[in-house]
Amino acid sequence: MQKILILINDGPYGTEKAYNGIRLANQLNKAHEDVEVRIFLMADAASCAVAGHTTPNGYYNIERMMKYSIKKGAKVKICGSCADARGLKNAELIEGTEISTMAELTEWVADSDKVITF
Repeated sequence: MQKILILINDGPYGTEKAYNGIRLANQLNKAHEDVEVRIFLMADAASCAVAGHTTPNGYYNIERMMKYSIKKGAKVKICGSCADARGLKNAELIEGTEISTMAELTEWVADSDKVITF
């Protein structure tokens, strides 16, 4: 099984980097059953994993997109240091996401066939 790591660094809204990274993850999950998708959220992207996103009708919602990724088998981890630096230590996270470490990211990078950054 091919392993693809998608590293996201920008917050859920403002730029479309998180949106496009998760879109790619969702398309990979949809079109390639032989691919293991991993998403690692760093820097401002840590807030992508916070539960309770509210967006206007017709606007993309990162939480819904992230839940779809998880439902389709993606693994989603959040940089613990990045979450702490943004006051997210005690925030309610989207079910299926988890706080992680730089050591675990290092393992994912070494173990992945492809690493894509947004």
